[in-house]
Amino acid sequence: MNIPTESFMVAQVTAGVITAGVLAVAVGVVAGYLFVRWMGRSRLDAAKAEADRMTSEARTEADVTRKTAEVDAKAEFLKGQERLRGEANEMRAEFKETERRLTKREDNLEGKLDTLETKERNLEQAQAKLASRMEEAELRDEEANALLAQRRDQLLKVSGMSVDEARRTVLEDLRIELEQERAELVAKSVSAAKDEAFQRSREITLTAIQRYAGEHTCESTVSTVGIPSDEMKGRVIGREGRNIRAFEKASGVDVIVDDTPGVVVVSAFDPVRREVARRALERLIQDGRIHPGRIEELVAQVRHELDEELIEAGKKAALEANVGGLHRKQLDLLGRLKYRTSYGQNVLKHSVEVAFLCQAIADELDLNGRLARRCGLLHDIGKAIDHEVEGGHPKIGSDFCKRFNEKPEVLNAIEGHHGDIPATSPYTPIVAAADAISASRPGGRRESLERYIQRLQQLEEIAKAPPGVKEAFAIQAGREIRVIVDAKSVDDATAAKISRDIAKEVEEQMTYPGEIRVTVLREVRVIALAR
Repeated sequence: MNIPTESFMVAQVTAGVITAGVLAVAVGVVAGYLFVRWMGRSRLDAAKAEADRMTSEARTEADVTRKTAEVDAKAEFLKGQERLRGEANEMRAEFKETERRLTKREDNLEGKLDTLETKERNLEQAQAKLASRMEEAELRDEEANALLAQRRDQLLKVSGMSVDEARRTVLEDLRIELEQERAELVAKSVSAAKDEAFQRSREITLTAIQRYAGEHTCESTVSTVGIPSDEMKGRVIGREGRNIRAFEKASGVDVIVDDTPGVVVVSAFDPVRREVARRALERLIQDGRIHPGRIEELVAQVRHELDEELIEAGKKAALEANVGGLHRKQLDLLGRLKYRTSYGQNVLKHSVEVAFLCQAIADELDLNGRLARRCGLLHDIGKAIDHEVEGGHPKIGSDFCKRFNEKPEVLNAIEGHHGDIPATSPYTPIVAAADAISASRPGGRRESLERYIQRLQQLEEIAKAPPGVKEAFAIQAGREIRVIVDAKSVDDATAAKISRDIAKEVEEQMTYPGEIRVTVLREVRVIALAR
């Protein structure tokens, strides 16, 4: 019986504990709810207080802003009022000034009206006087006609001629008088036309000269090559002079090595030959390998390169003169003119200059400037081959260009610019005039140099005449002629005879100062290769 009682008691105790725990939990929940509610009300009251404070501050700030805006608006309104008053004052001043000007103009108009009325009255009076004078003139004219009729009747009675006969006599006298006056008028017109033509031609010439100003230089017959040291001069000369002799033989120039420091002079009247020698010598000095074999190789190489440059020089000249459609052979001959001179004047530069002058003159005469440029550029093209073909350069150039279907105006200008044939187009006298302008300008030509070059050319031609001669070069400013003969066909005795024959021909055909040495070179060179 004790065991159930204890279990029951334990159950009761346990139930009491549970009941107490439940009550404690309930009390805690209620207390927590009340605490949370109290905290919420506190925070809500604080938020309401903060909102009221912020609202109050916003109202205060809004009042300040509104007052500031009112003050600014009033100030802006006052400024606007002041500006409007100023503009109104300016407009009143402008209105017053305009009113003053209008009043002054009105016064001027009234004065002009008074003047016009006065002039109108004077004009009416003048017209009345003119009408009266015209009436008097008509009366006098009638009286004069009556007197003339009376005089005529009297003359007819005295002369015994009819009216037709008298008219014919008067007309014949008038015809003779008019013929005399016409002859005088024609003479005056011809004289005036000549003066005007002379003045016009002078203006055209001066205009052409002013529109083109070329270089005022003449060609020289010597070139200098820089030498870095005296040791290099010795290498250029070579052992016993073999290098310099080989160079002069291959290039046909005279090399002068003297005491002048830093330079070697290359002398030759032929500018192509001199240019080849100059370039070859410069390359030899830069290369440093100077011996006869290398000299001949470089001279041949430079000569080939210069032939290519001649084509480019012709193309450049045609482009500079704005002349197109030229054949390659024409361009080649134009390039050769770069190394031709006429009285010291470079012929290629002279041709380009004449082309520009021809266009300037043609423009003044309302002619075709393009055709005039073509005539001017090609007018001296024959000088590139005049030493190869017989005849003068105008005829040679005309025949050469005829093969390339040049226009008749161009052919006539080329052949007739020196007056060899009659001019058939206006471009021929234009080319002649431009040629004379280019040649006669100061510094354009130098006659003494041209004569000197002609003498050297004649000297070389005489030296090349004997059979067996391969090359002949005039050197030492024409004081020596160096002749190279073929060693296979000319022996030593024949070489001596050639030297004497050339000297004799020079004495008979040429006039020159001092003496000329004739040097004949005969050389046998054998080359073998060891492999």
